[in-house]
Amino acid sequence: MDLFGDPDKDRDGGNKTTPPVCDGDLYVGPGTKDIQVQLGISLLLGLSAFLAFCTLRPRWKSLYAARKRHSDRAVGLPALPDTFFGWIPALYRITEQQVLASAGLDAYVFLAFFKMSIQLFSVLFVFAAVVLEPINRHYGDDDSPPNKTDATLFSAHATYGYRNDGHARQLNGSDPPEREPDNSFNRNMGYLWSYLVFTYFFTGLTLYFMDKETRKVIRVRQDYLGTQSTITDRTFRVSGIPKDLRTEKAIKELVQKLEIGKVESVTISRNWKALDDLLEHRQTVLAKLEESWSVYLAQKPSQSPRRLNEDTQDENGEGNESQGLVGEESADAVDEEAGGESGRLLGGSPSLLHRDPGLKRPQTRFWYGFLNLQSRKTDAIDYYSEKLRVLDEKIHEARKKTYEPADLAFVTMDSIAACQMAIQALIDPRPGQLLTKPAPAPSDVVWRNTYAPRSRRRIRSWVITAFVAFLSVIWLVPVASLASVLSICTVQSVLPSFGEWLNHHDTARALVQTGLPTIVVSLLNIAVPYLYDFLSYQQGMISQGDIALSVISKNFFFTFFNIFLIFTVFGAVTSIWDVLRNSFLDTTYIAYTLARQIKLLSFFYTNFIMLQGLGLFPFRLLEFGSVALYPIYRMGAKTPRDFAEMVAPPKFYYGFYLPTALLVFILCLVYSALPRGALVLGLGVAYFALGHFTYKYQLLYAMDQPQHATGGAWRMICYRIILGLAVFQLTMSGYLALRSAFTVALLVVPLLVATLWYSYSFKRQFEPLTRFISLRSIKRGSGGVSVDAILADDDFGGGGGMGELPTRDLLRRNSTVDEEREKGSRYVNPSLVTPLVLIIAQHPTHTTTHEKRQC
Repeated sequence: MDLFGDPDKDRDGGNKTTPPVCDGDLYVGPGTKDIQVQLGISLLLGLSAFLAFCTLRPRWKSLYAARKRHSDRAVGLPALPDTFFGWIPALYRITEQQVLASAGLDAYVFLAFFKMSIQLFSVLFVFAAVVLEPINRHYGDDDSPPNKTDATLFSAHATYGYRNDGHARQLNGSDPPEREPDNSFNRNMGYLWSYLVFTYFFTGLTLYFMDKETRKVIRVRQDYLGTQSTITDRTFRVSGIPKDLRTEKAIKELVQKLEIGKVESVTISRNWKALDDLLEHRQTVLAKLEESWSVYLAQKPSQSPRRLNEDTQDENGEGNESQGLVGEESADAVDEEAGGESGRLLGGSPSLLHRDPGLKRPQTRFWYGFLNLQSRKTDAIDYYSEKLRVLDEKIHEARKKTYEPADLAFVTMDSIAACQMAIQALIDPRPGQLLTKPAPAPSDVVWRNTYAPRSRRRIRSWVITAFVAFLSVIWLVPVASLASVLSICTVQSVLPSFGEWLNHHDTARALVQTGLPTIVVSLLNIAVPYLYDFLSYQQGMISQGDIALSVISKNFFFTFFNIFLIFTVFGAVTSIWDVLRNSFLDTTYIAYTLARQIKLLSFFYTNFIMLQGLGLFPFRLLEFGSVALYPIYRMGAKTPRDFAEMVAPPKFYYGFYLPTALLVFILCLVYSALPRGALVLGLGVAYFALGHFTYKYQLLYAMDQPQHATGGAWRMICYRIILGLAVFQLTMSGYLALRSAFTVALLVVPLLVATLWYSYSFKRQFEPLTRFISLRSIKRGSGGVSVDAILADDDFGGGGGMGELPTRDLLRRNSTVDEEREKGSRYVNPSLVTPLVLIIAQHPTHTTTHEKRQC
């Protein structure tokens, strides 16, 4: 049996003469059974999850309103009613201004993409349904229904009939059609010109909506960043510092001589690896000590614990400001869900607790001697307490040392304008030296990577990139293997009687043939981003925001390359080299193959969009993973830190959600002008509407955003939309060429060239405004100017036609999210200043307070 053979091999005119061949296409795609079964599966999953969410939302506010309960910025949001459906209109009425003020620029940009997609595909759906669908129905472009006795997944598309003076022509495999007369001017084929017209029209609409939204995002971004005043906005990062300039004084003098502004402070990165390792080791020991105390205090005491010597001195001889035990009445008054580290993570010297002889002390085993071959058990609390004391002494000594400077520094200026001039200018004439870039927020800096040599970071980046490319090539093997287990062919070969039963029961057969392959690919699309997230953290990037954008890029590459490109152009692993070889022989081969396979996989992608939108979005709203894992985490939680982490808001990672949305956007574009395009566009509108609703709730009420990329994801979104347009145009060109309308197909080429030119123009005109702050947008003085006065430039379309925008007055009514987050922050390695806090466990009925050791 040829696992990756030709799907049309051994077929005669679509009639089944031999048993179906289980080739590669049969393993990676669903069948042509009507989509009602997939619709039923998606609605069943989606409605059950949505009703469960509506039931649990008012009961589990610690999960479904976690951000509002923990974040000061969410206080200004309206409280959602506790009724079953009453929260829906309240969420809908939240404006873009409130989203920007509460969740920040990244959330605004993310939701703006979904909103733009809804508007675009709604317009495309109307034209596809009103104009193109009647044309397709009239000229019989849709293929006939599949032979019910054929178990192949794409039997309906095994042949393509082309009307050419009453003669039909069959296209086998992926071979391009033979040369024959051009049908572009054949009166019977005149309807093919409508595909060309709508290819231009849909491309123009897409670029119009994208350009309009880009200008709006730029206006909001420039106004938002230009009116706030944070240390991040006044700081730039300089790398490639020569050895003779690696001091704070030298860097300050260098920047001062540029006469662009006054330097407030300079933080040069140093080789703090030894200190960082000590702090990391301390966290491990601290967690074990906390767990030991939790186990000890969880036992039923023979008598109430009592305080001992309050005048206990620390190792530096300084008095500890320790408080007495908190009584039961006081402890009960603390809200367990709202009590963060200040209320639940409680510290103190272990000697503050009376050692009840009735309680069994926890034990631990430690290794010693030659090569650590000997071991013995000892008291865990005493062992880890002593180990922690020794580590604290080492940390105190390490903080007093002077470390070797690295080639990277953070320079804080006295104004945003001075910082932007330094960022957007070339400082040094020598290549690779004194390079300036915007600085990440202090909390976003990955300090371990700041002192790593630039050559090492570059090598790590190249290795990870090559590894990701290698993974993307081989991912089809597990995809095909997983899907093959669920295919009809496998069932017939392993369980012939069950396979025969499926052939006589269409609904059950459709569940296996249509639903399961889609679910397999969807689950893989959910699981793989976790791997790429881990790999992105290993690339040596300086900031968490850069890592977040890298995760978006890697996950999109996976979804586009494996779930779209491999399935369509190559079809299977063994056909990749054949396609590449034929592409060198015939430059039109890719277009032919793409058009043919896009048609073959129309049902698969329709079901994929349906499952992602109608079936899985309600599960994301439900936070099914958190709900399912909560009992496991609850059983494993021992320390107050564990319980505090359980009630903390979940993290929202754009790299996990945006790539799939971009893939759906591209799929909707590609199928928009093809037969059944109206169905795909309708599902696309539903997908983005549900996605906008789901993510709006999570970003505002339920989840926190750990990184801040100042809306940098928008330029990535735009470039991938342009990529989708190029694929759409290649598909339509190949689709027309397959019908021998060569002139019409050739006329798509100018549109492709124009799209590539727009990409170049976007890079030059718009991309800098998504990276930097223009000097005209920066607020000077206390009065400021209105947003209309600042951006009433003809290049931005003036004040009209841009829709409802957050005004400067509204943005400055309160401090922004960034200002709240960065209040009191400064560029310093946390290992140098983090208080050495001793954290002890909490007794079931009694609580100890905390003591801080600071150097």
